[in-house]
Amino acid sequence: MLSMPIKDPSGEVIGVAEVINKLGGIDKPEAFDEADEQVFGQYLQFCGIGINNARLYQRAMLEVKRNKVLLDLARVIFEEQSTLSSIMRRILELTISLLRCERCSILLVDESPRKRNKRRQIKEKETGIFSQVYELCISDLENKTQNLNTSSTGNSSPCRFPVHMGITGFVATTGQTLNISDAYSEPKFDAKCDERTGFRTKQMLCMPIRNANGTIVGVSLLVNKIDGVAFNKNDEEMFEAFAIFCGLGITNTHMYENACRAVAKQRVALETLSYHATAPQEEAQRLKKMSIPSINELGLSRFSFNELRFSEDEMLVGGIRMFHELDFFNKFRINYETMCRWLLSVRKNYRNVTYHNWRHAFSVSQTMFAILKTGQLCNVISDLECMALLVACLCHDLDHRGTNNKYQIMTESSLAQLYSTSVMEHHHFDQCIMILNSKGCEIFNNLSPDEYSQVIRLVEHAILSTDLAVYFKSRGEFFNMVKSKDCDWYDEENREILRGMLMTACDVSAISKPWEVQKEVAELVSGEFFEQGDLERELNVEPEDMMNREKHHLLPKMQVSFIDAICLPIYKALSTGFEKLAPLKTGCEANRDNWLKVGRELGISGLKEKGVSDEKDVDESEAKCSKR
Repeated sequence: MLSMPIKDPSGEVIGVAEVINKLGGIDKPEAFDEADEQVFGQYLQFCGIGINNARLYQRAMLEVKRNKVLLDLARVIFEEQSTLSSIMRRILELTISLLRCERCSILLVDESPRKRNKRRQIKEKETGIFSQVYELCISDLENKTQNLNTSSTGNSSPCRFPVHMGITGFVATTGQTLNISDAYSEPKFDAKCDERTGFRTKQMLCMPIRNANGTIVGVSLLVNKIDGVAFNKNDEEMFEAFAIFCGLGITNTHMYENACRAVAKQRVALETLSYHATAPQEEAQRLKKMSIPSINELGLSRFSFNELRFSEDEMLVGGIRMFHELDFFNKFRINYETMCRWLLSVRKNYRNVTYHNWRHAFSVSQTMFAILKTGQLCNVISDLECMALLVACLCHDLDHRGTNNKYQIMTESSLAQLYSTSVMEHHHFDQCIMILNSKGCEIFNNLSPDEYSQVIRLVEHAILSTDLAVYFKSRGEFFNMVKSKDCDWYDEENREILRGMLMTACDVSAISKPWEVQKEVAELVSGEFFEQGDLERELNVEPEDMMNREKHHLLPKMQVSFIDAICLPIYKALSTGFEKLAPLKTGCEANRDNWLKVGRELGISGLKEKGVSDEKDVDESEAKCSKR
């Protein structure tokens, strides 16, 4: 055997070559001599030059490819700023194609802090959470139409998890890079992930993603090299470049989305301002001079109140009487003329739609007034909360367009671009703030700074609570509270849930009114729904039954379902917790019987004779309502 080193031109050993068994006689093999050594050494000098040149060429080609990919990344980031999902897909595609791995993931950290659980007073260190996960496999590169495997979630989604968990969590919290050659020998790796998916994780390369300020905004993860070897130093360097560009892409996309939101907000503002204006001072002077009838004359304290017979002026003076009766003018030093102009401006900011108009807002506020006075809830919640609830009721549907949140999202309206959840409710609140800040309408001007901040928060929570999606999330906890019989209503969180339930109870209170009122209001509601259904047909979308004019004959059945899913559960819970609110439940049950009777007369099948009686029925009704 003859073994000699292979050296590059600088003399560094880059390999070893050996030759075995010199050819010669079979009986007496010859040994390698000095001449062989000399020839072999000279030959290996050329081998060293060739290997070195090949390595230089390979590095040059790799650098060319790397520069091309980085240029593509720069183009993606600065030219294709459409959505975060599309940017992430292009980055993942380029990462997989260059580094030749089976899977690539990007996990983004939610920047908002985790909300503390004040109810149980859990005292633990707040940690961030991963809120969005983007993942791409090498097999997905062949199908360009395949959607990016994305998990982008809201507060209650199960894919949100703390950043301190697992390998990605370690990298997100420490900022270190992890290059793991054997995943199953790494204590931080959770093998259960593979058990659930059937995928076999071998090698992993995980690196933090930072924004321009150096803050960690996410984690990038490579899994399994195609050739089966571990990720090397070159892979780490290339992956680091990808992580830098990924951070730039996230920052730029967020800036682009914020710019789009600002443009959308401007469009909404211009559209609103072109349609609305603050009520003239002359109208406020006229209202100021009107006489204000008593509560008994107007009947405002009755749960059976009929707003349909009220004129426009009667609703205005009725609103003022409610504030008078609760003594808000004295308690919060509200200027009378300012109140008149604010109330007129609120009315002016309601559009002339079939149902969600000023009359509906007045009806909702009257029910809230009856709950506070006749139901004596004003003894449970503070004066400031009472005023906030009454203001929220009057403003809860400001600038309603006669279409719901689903329609706004489906048509990609400016409002839908501006708000990601509770689209219309957020707009109603913004309109409320706009009026409160308008000259001559500042009814909260004489509040202290603390009182002002508090009442604005209360109004916001109350208006957003009229979104039925919010109601469904909170009502289970409220039902348990009233069942306990010993609920502490002095606790702020308990009262917050109560206020939200009261807003829903008032918003749907037409279902508890006398039958003639309920029947007429139901026709108004269905009429507005059918108008939305007609708009949906123009978009080649088949409307749901409740929006479908051709299904008008099913109105009794839909009303019974609406009562069972939304109205009766909340009225039963309120009457359990507060006995003086029982008329709401009684009226609702009576109207359910009336709708059943109409349904039977029309021969409608599938009517549920028995009302909601237990939690199981509530859950089933909620599920059906959610589908609609």
